[in-house]
Amino acid sequence: MPSNNYYDVTAWSVGNPAKDVGEVINSIIADIKERQYAADVNNGGKPGAVIYLPPGDYHLRTQVVIDVSFLRIEGSGHGFTSSSIRFNVPGDEWPDLHELWPGGSRIIVDLPSAGEGEESKGAAFLVERSGSPRISSVEFSNFCIDGLHFIPDGSAMPPENTYVNGKTGIYVASANDSFRVTDMGFVYLENALTIHKADALSIHHNFIAECGSCIELRGWGQASKITDNLVGAGPKGHSIYAENHGGLLITANNVFPRGASSVHLNGVTRSSVTNNRLHSFYPGMVILAANSSENLVATNHFLRDHEPWTPFLGVDNGLDDLTGLLCVTGSNNSVIGNHFSQIIDSQSIRPTGGMPVIIRLMGGVGNFVSNNHVVAKDVASKTSDSCFESQVDALLTTGSSDSLAVAAVVVDPGSARNTILDSGTDAQVIADRAVNAFRATPTVGF
Repeated sequence: MPSNNYYDVTAWSVGNPAKDVGEVINSIIADIKERQYAADVNNGGKPGAVIYLPPGDYHLRTQVVIDVSFLRIEGSGHGFTSSSIRFNVPGDEWPDLHELWPGGSRIIVDLPSAGEGEESKGAAFLVERSGSPRISSVEFSNFCIDGLHFIPDGSAMPPENTYVNGKTGIYVASANDSFRVTDMGFVYLENALTIHKADALSIHHNFIAECGSCIELRGWGQASKITDNLVGAGPKGHSIYAENHGGLLITANNVFPRGASSVHLNGVTRSSVTNNRLHSFYPGMVILAANSSENLVATNHFLRDHEPWTPFLGVDNGLDDLTGLLCVTGSNNSVIGNHFSQIIDSQSIRPTGGMPVIIRLMGGVGNFVSNNHVVAKDVASKTSDSCFESQVDALLTTGSSDSLAVAAVVVDPGSARNTILDSGTDAQVIADRAVNAFRATPTVGF
């Protein structure tokens, strides 16, 4: 027997999903609430529903407001393709491209840009409900949210490269429990995912790239995970950001370059950043700030190299090479078994004549830094008009290059009682030996 709790947007009686899928989904949610009004019927009563988006393009001109639990919105394909590459291909080449736009089950965000301070109004999906219990088990799965275009931001950057348009994919404003975002595609949004007050949130196996900021966990939260995603923000935003979270697991993500940071934790405690592949064109790749303490940063691969793609030359995040690739302001963190590759042109180091820093302990006490491996090479940077080919060439080039002098670990005066083991030679570790424990990585004799 077909279920009346399964909805296909193309078969619903209200609205036209191709012209405004927001109107259609809001009408479906209203129907769910009208039918599932009783809180307790035979030990049940509000099972929720599935809303299905078949493959196709759906313009969204009305914001979807979700205020029911147990709702799953799903499609049949995350549909990501690089809009940035296409917009930086000369227009006379467009007729020969196989496709121009993202595909799959694709929602095109046609909302007006949100005004300053009204970020939630620019969201395709707004999740918000007051009262008790918290809204729970809302799921987004296997469709694409496309912001379509970026706009001028007052800089000299071409509009399609600004990462600015006031649009957000999913904005969760209320405290929530057991949400899932899986197998999604997000592209050309100023903010892909912004989630407040999350408990047991799962952001898993998504493709979130070419967005101003990709994943932001705000307010506070606990026991959540960000796992197995492909992520890449713009130079003004965060690839992965969390504040005031405990028990957060960030694991097995492949974080692309160009975001202002790869992982930025602000006041985060007793959490793990493990087994990620992190790539950046700038310092400040992983930041533990605002007394982020008792965290584990382990077995990650850090790669810092240069922007090879011509349209983004000269763009950076404003940090110099003394900042460090991993910056820690907090206590009792463990930094263990990470690999760092610093592959840069010595002529580009800022400030001129400075020694690039890999791990910097800026504040806090009792941090444990052990068995980290640093590879530092001085290379002649190259650029290309081809994004894909230039980045692949840069990644695969490991030929003979001159070594680059770096400070593997720097401990600022504001940090003390740290233990640093086998993470740099005696010359590569800058720390007050009177207030920090240190054992140097052995050097090979000549």
